[in-house]
Amino acid sequence: MEDCFICNKHAGVVETAGVTIYEDELVYVGHIDKNGEPNYLGHIMIDLKRHASTLGDMTIEEAERFGLTMARVSKALMQSEGAEHVYSLVSGNSVPHLHMHLVARYPNTPEDYWGPMAVYD
Repeated sequence: MEDCFICNKHAGVVETAGVTIYEDELVYVGHIDKNGEPNYLGHIMIDLKRHASTLGDMTIEEAERFGLTMARVSKALMQSEGAEHVYSLVSGNSVPHLHMHLVARYPNTPEDYWGPMAVYD
């Protein structure tokens, strides 16, 4: 899609400051940037490479890879960064291309800051 931010990112038309963690023919995993600046530690995004708007638009192969990637990245955040919990969020309200936010929660985080929406405030 010509006007899709995520499609344009994967085509190299749009550059972000987020660092690539993993990429294959079906999914892309990278750190989120905030207008070119670093973002919250452990805020990761998984993109479906093919343009699809929702979870229900995935093929079985894409769904398997997407789910496996989500589990592996979550486990890595817990093992390597010490996250005690990893939140996931699929919205699609502002970018209608399937992508999932993974947000780590670290020990001693006050409950007022639990959940992915605390990162967006």
